[in-house]
Amino acid sequence: MNRLFCVIPCYNEQEVLPETSKRLKEKIEDLVGRKMIAPDSRILLVNDGSKDETWNIIKKLHEEDEVFQGINLSKNMGHQNALLAGLMTAKDLCDMAISLDADLQDDINAIDAMVDKFNKEDCEVVYGVRSKRTTDTFFKRFTAESYYKLIDAMGAKTVYNHADYRLLSRRALQALSEFGEVNLFLRGIVPMLGFKSDIVYYERAERFAGESKYPLKKMLSFAIEGITSLSTKPIKMITGLGFFIFFVSIAVFVYSLVRHFTGQTIQGWTTTVLSVWAIGGLIMISLGVIGEYIGKIYLETKNRPRFIIESYVGDKEDEEIADCVYKR
Repeated sequence: MNRLFCVIPCYNEQEVLPETSKRLKEKIEDLVGRKMIAPDSRILLVNDGSKDETWNIIKKLHEEDEVFQGINLSKNMGHQNALLAGLMTAKDLCDMAISLDADLQDDINAIDAMVDKFNKEDCEVVYGVRSKRTTDTFFKRFTAESYYKLIDAMGAKTVYNHADYRLLSRRALQALSEFGEVNLFLRGIVPMLGFKSDIVYYERAERFAGESKYPLKKMLSFAIEGITSLSTKPIKMITGLGFFIFFVSIAVFVYSLVRHFTGQTIQGWTTTVLSVWAIGGLIMISLGVIGEYIGKIYLETKNRPRFIIESYVGDKEDEEIADCVYKR
């Protein structure tokens, strides 16, 4: 039997953690009882610099039941970095890891099918994919589905309607650890790993309690991060736009000469103003896109740590292994 680690990043989740921990514990016990996973499988909760009682709840859960382990990051590092911190800790402790959010929107019953595909079909990566988006508003559903289509059109390979609910084998986790970029977008990086993969469909539920940690501003920032982290097509589009404007300017130049030599030149204030504003706007947009990439290069060259672990609570044997991992 293979050892499973469920990795859950947590940021201000004191309202949902009691229920989340209860349901996940029941799920682990059920899988162990059916001999689908090893009895020493664990639930790893990652506290991403929460400002509420999240870390105290995690520590209390560990004290009450060894099935729970916890990581406390030194500060808020962001969802993707917190998730990576948990996965990189689990990679030396487990045979497979399943990442999911703490808000109980991901159907934990899909874990059964994921584990089955790992155990029986030798899948190294199993994606949890939403079968439909009935719980989303029209705006969120439209923008999310449009984004998946846009990012694929930009040349970045992602799994449609897949977030961060997935199973990764130990071998896939080891491969993921080779990716050292600071600008993380795991939904795009994981498909780059290769290996045998499959999909499990599930219906996403309403959030059990608390507020969403992804308001519109954060979602837009995350979308830009995904595109610029995985694709250089926006820069190529700017180049194409530059050539297009150049050829248009040649046509305007020829047209102006013809008008001049035929004595039909007229002072065109409106045309001039519109041209200046249009070209100026395109230049500003182009500089912004290029600046986004330069900023990422700047962050990558600094090679700053993606996360810093302040403390870890778990089994004594696991703590010793994890301690060795952190010191490498």
